[in-house]
Amino acid sequence: MKIINRLLSALGGAVLLSAAMPSFAQTKHTFGLGDSTFVLDGKPLQMISGEMHCTRVPREYWRDRMKMAKAMGLNTIGTYVFWNAHEAVKGKYDFSGNNDIAAFVKIAQEEGLWVVMRPSPYVCAEWEFGGYPWWLLKDSTLKVRSTDPRFLQAYTNYINQLAKQLVPLQVTHGGNILMIQIENEYGSYSDDKNYLDINRKIFRNAGFDGVLFTCDGADQMPKGYLPGYLPAVNGLEDPVKLKELINKYHNGKGPYYVAEWYPGWFDDWGKKHANVPAAQAAKTLDNILAAGISINMYMFHGGTTRGFMNGANMNKRDPYSPQVSSYDYDAPLDEAGNATEKYYKFREIIAKHLPAGQVLPQVPAKKPTMAISNIKLDAYADVFNNLPKPTESVKPLCFEDLDQAYGFVLYRAQIKNGGVLKLKELRDYALVYVNGKQVATLDRRLKQDSVALTNISSNATLDIWVENNGRINYGPFLADNRHGITQSVMLNNAEVLSWKMYRLPFNSLSGFTFKRNANTSANHPGLFKGTFTLTQVADTYLDMHAFGKGFVFLNGHNLGKYWQIGPQQTLYVPAGWLKKGRNEVVVFDELKADHQNLSTIDLPILDQNSSTN
Repeated sequence: MKIINRLLSALGGAVLLSAAMPSFAQTKHTFGLGDSTFVLDGKPLQMISGEMHCTRVPREYWRDRMKMAKAMGLNTIGTYVFWNAHEAVKGKYDFSGNNDIAAFVKIAQEEGLWVVMRPSPYVCAEWEFGGYPWWLLKDSTLKVRSTDPRFLQAYTNYINQLAKQLVPLQVTHGGNILMIQIENEYGSYSDDKNYLDINRKIFRNAGFDGVLFTCDGADQMPKGYLPGYLPAVNGLEDPVKLKELINKYHNGKGPYYVAEWYPGWFDDWGKKHANVPAAQAAKTLDNILAAGISINMYMFHGGTTRGFMNGANMNKRDPYSPQVSSYDYDAPLDEAGNATEKYYKFREIIAKHLPAGQVLPQVPAKKPTMAISNIKLDAYADVFNNLPKPTESVKPLCFEDLDQAYGFVLYRAQIKNGGVLKLKELRDYALVYVNGKQVATLDRRLKQDSVALTNISSNATLDIWVENNGRINYGPFLADNRHGITQSVMLNNAEVLSWKMYRLPFNSLSGFTFKRNANTSANHPGLFKGTFTLTQVADTYLDMHAFGKGFVFLNGHNLGKYWQIGPQQTLYVPAGWLKKGRNEVVVFDELKADHQNLSTIDLPILDQNSSTN
């Protein structure tokens, strides 16, 4: 077979689908692009890949999930890299703990898996701001995903730091990273080929000397591909159409690669749980593999979007729609890393396409689960009684101007009369209080930004509690992502001025004073704390049906968000985050009060919606 790219020499190797084959340490390999397939060691390679992200899976479980990937028949892991996880503060880089992307890749190599690396600074991925760090928005004139020199400088600085972690792990340097994606679905955003080529140069200058590629949906490929480099396609399942499309934009040749094939889908708050039938997905997989096409299933294992890292969708037709914390994705491997019906059906299909004599490893046993009943929540902190020192301004400031990334801001002003209160460009969710009493809920999802205030005293305190529900991660409004009260507050068409703003990012719970036997019925945002003792640990799920809207800290870990509207009604607790002995849990709830108990159950509930907004 003719090789159209120079073969990329490397030390290192892989166990290709067979547990009986030797470890690929110290084995020389070559990798390149052929006319119709990828080429490994001069032979066709069909990549059967699955996506998983190191930041969504506790580090102590990376190897377990990769063993599950091998047992299903995967030979490759696809993965994004989230810029905002590695540079949360401008100029300060973190590649430790759950952000240790190099360790993630090395574990894959130890488990006999190749890696397709997708470190484009824009990832989408239902992740806050599509992976861009929030601080890029502090300068309201800076334009992300463009040739703005300020953006390109920040982008280049980050890629140069990332290169120190990943360049040595490329197949060209003896590692297991086969390819690098330089942009992600750019055709759905714009069509500037000069910008795409700048991306290429940034990666090349940083030392990424392996195969580069782009990926786009079928309709967006004309705008999003970079001539001369492999164009992968997302979401296209018809083998004939897929080959025709890639031929058209790659000099009449392959290889043929689906960078994102969707055996499941993500969930939005307030909408129905996504479901792709296992039998249907397995039939599609069989057709694609039978056609010799390489594939990356998005997702193989989604895990959980912890903390405040969920993103949101919005376009010109559909309103703002934030995503849930569970990234179960109806994937072959569920949120807790267990094999599903889809997993076993895919395993059967992949086994049909293995080279003669190759067999799959046994599937590891299902993880044990447990239920914990009646955890007493016996300490309380009213957030309104634990406010930090305010920032004062004539006009309300957005999160970014307050130098705050995520979480909440309480805006406070004095008003003298009632009327229609309007928050111009509220982002994203607000509770309105007058003299400490809640009078309205405003939700960007529902296009709510106004409320009529009545019976207002001559010197009333107006409090507006504003939550960042997740910055947009996909679509035309990506660059318009400042949060909080982003324009003005109007009362009877007159601007409300002279504000105090209290920053509550909830990076930790330090600074809050908890009281026992406190009055918890004020219906202010509050924190409910309890402890419980365990003699053994196992995976479990916090049952949040009785709560309103908020998040949970367990032993210092932010487990993610809950919201009574569903469809997610539980929060996954990995066994590794529990302790034998004393454990501490703190529930933040901004909608409901007087919580006294919390329980866990032994299975997730991800498909129950409530009519309550």
